[in-house]
Amino acid sequence: MRVLFTCNPETKTILQYMVPLAWALRTAGHEVRFATSPGCTDLVTRAGLTAVTVGADRGHQRVTAHRPDRLAELRAGIPAPYDVFEDPAKADWAYLSAGMATAVSGRHRVTSFPMIADLVAYARHWRPDLVVWDPLTFAGPIAAKAVGAAHARLLFGVDVFGGVRQLYLRLRDRRPEGERADPLADWLGAYARKYGGEYSEDMATGHFTIDQFPASLQTRAPGLDYVDMQYIPYGGPAVVPRWLRTPPERPRVALTMGLSATDVYSGYTIDTQEVLDHLADLDIELVATIADSERAALRRVPANARLVPYVPLHALAPSCAAVIHHAGAATLATVARHPVPHLSLHYHYDQPHLARKLTAHGAGLDLHTTRATGPALRRHLQRLLDEPHFTRRARDLQRETLALPTPNQVVPTLEHLTTVHRTAPAS
Repeated sequence: MRVLFTCNPETKTILQYMVPLAWALRTAGHEVRFATSPGCTDLVTRAGLTAVTVGADRGHQRVTAHRPDRLAELRAGIPAPYDVFEDPAKADWAYLSAGMATAVSGRHRVTSFPMIADLVAYARHWRPDLVVWDPLTFAGPIAAKAVGAAHARLLFGVDVFGGVRQLYLRLRDRRPEGERADPLADWLGAYARKYGGEYSEDMATGHFTIDQFPASLQTRAPGLDYVDMQYIPYGGPAVVPRWLRTPPERPRVALTMGLSATDVYSGYTIDTQEVLDHLADLDIELVATIADSERAALRRVPANARLVPYVPLHALAPSCAAVIHHAGAATLATVARHPVPHLSLHYHYDQPHLARKLTAHGAGLDLHTTRATGPALRRHLQRLLDEPHFTRRARDLQRETLALPTPNQVVPTLEHLTTVHRTAPAS
């Protein structure tokens, strides 16, 4: 079958979540192509996949980058109305309906509009059987609807969008006739009709959803069809450094606050110097991935710290006694493949939710970055290193993670679901 992946990533990590499944389908003999904006095609080809350029580089971040409040907005957390996922007290019709109207007219339209016409044209030319899209790229289901393809969301974290959509529908259906506004359905429905179809709810949440996280870390939306898949790390081309070939002489602790922090948010949400200073006298080997721009601002580097701009985390994590990270889903899921406790210094989007789930599981501890002082971080790290129950629970999380089907094992399920949901003849 023909499988078309599409995303318009605001950060490259969204695209990277998709690469292992794309390769699983390729190695199973299926034709796979990856449609994305011009600025992202190099990421696709560097992964050895076939890129199709659609639209223009005019996503939400680029269009709003000039706004003075842009940085604060990016770092504020889950945007309205999807923040009701974290704050159920806001979950009333007035808040949700107003927030959804703003989300559709702002983020969703701005992100997808540059891609839609080109993506539909290419889908009509190539006739994919299955379209796989990330939850922010609604151009994907629009194109799938236009050609009768099955289509699936592939999650890059907690299913914030699916959960809030299901809540929205429940509240909408309780409203009197004539007061059931649905901006998302109206917007997607207009495109469905433009290309010869009618709106159906799968355009909002997919025929099914591919979930890469174990049950201990995920919160699923009731009523949606999920396909379990094991997260396989892919961070782009990388080289394992020579020093990583030698077992550490002291407990090794990794520190990473994510690539997006400097790519998008103009810096880390912790005081790196304070962290290094308060860990300086511990009997550990601290391996800190610090961007060159951040390293230049440091006044001193302790003797027990090794600072590197990048090292593949899937190669580093197995040698660690603990990992300090920002609770980004890819980072957290990579560490979860190993019996290593986590210290999550969370701030943005679904990071607080994931960090709390991880702490509740017992595989680590968490601190919001507003409370991540040097002394607090040191105390939490010492607990992870000294109390063996954290490692035991991390091992349990590892078993749960590795018990999920690999992307290769998921392929037959995707083949079956494509047959079930595809309305056009097979390519």
